[in-house]
Amino acid sequence: MTQQQWTIDRIPDQTGRVFVVTGANSGLGLATTRALARRGGQVILAVRDEEKGRRAATEITAEQPDAKLEVRRLDLADLDSVGTFAARMRAEHPRLDVLVNNAGVMAPPRTLSAQGHELQFAGNHLGHFALTAALLDLLSAGDDPRVVTVSSVNHRQGRLFFDDPHGERGYRPMAFYNQSKLANAVFGRELHLRLTEAKSPVRSVLAHPGYTATNLQLHGPIGLWRVLLGRIGNPLFAQRPADGARPQLYAATDPSVRSGEFIGPGGLAELRGAPKRVALSATAADAETGRRLWELSERLTGVRYEFPTSV
Repeated sequence: MTQQQWTIDRIPDQTGRVFVVTGANSGLGLATTRALARRGGQVILAVRDEEKGRRAATEITAEQPDAKLEVRRLDLADLDSVGTFAARMRAEHPRLDVLVNNAGVMAPPRTLSAQGHELQFAGNHLGHFALTAALLDLLSAGDDPRVVTVSSVNHRQGRLFFDDPHGERGYRPMAFYNQSKLANAVFGRELHLRLTEAKSPVRSVLAHPGYTATNLQLHGPIGLWRVLLGRIGNPLFAQRPADGARPQLYAATDPSVRSGEFIGPGGLAELRGAPKRVALSATAADAETGRRLWELSERLTGVRYEFPTSV
């Protein structure tokens, strides 16, 4: 069975493994949670809206009565919520095996987070940066531990506005979405390099879903972008969330995946298809960009990473 033929039926047995999936109540996160639960994984649904999370869990358990699911509140755009969630994980779980940094928002009007950061940069990148740091010791105690950070094909169009990351001097919704997705890609690669240098057992893997129909396009963008992406693009071109989730599921579970790899759809322009290894943009792979984003992220979150090298 080649990588290009890979389907979710090829996910190995995940019994005994513990996953955290951010944004697990809809779209790619829900599809990822459903597939992992079907293969025996215990999944923590990290969601901003607990009621929606409970409805998603009920939907899955109606199909899979033996599913092992927990719903926990996490607002990635609020660093205090990230800290509360991480503390609860440490109290309830001696280890975690996989963190799937999946949640995201797309092209809203300019909005600031609780800490005053532009919402997309805060929720899509900074929150996941802080969450990963807070859970790294639990992951280091896991079995074949991985951090899977979900970027986008849009990262190749992105630019990091180091001089104005929050759009104070000018805000364009899609440009700042693309910035956040580039930040995901840069973070995942830089995390891989730092984990490798520390000889950590944790792998950092990147994934992107191609063009997948989710609530991201329907409810996030404003104005013309919502029409182009949600009302026109989704019905004509997008794949289902169950298909779009395949790259991140492959990244999270396949034994052949190596730290630092980027997994995306294998079809035309990486918009759809079975998972394959794809290339980062030159900007995402640039060492100086990685260093600068890491330092900016530390400054904005107040987080410093410690890299455990053994359980």
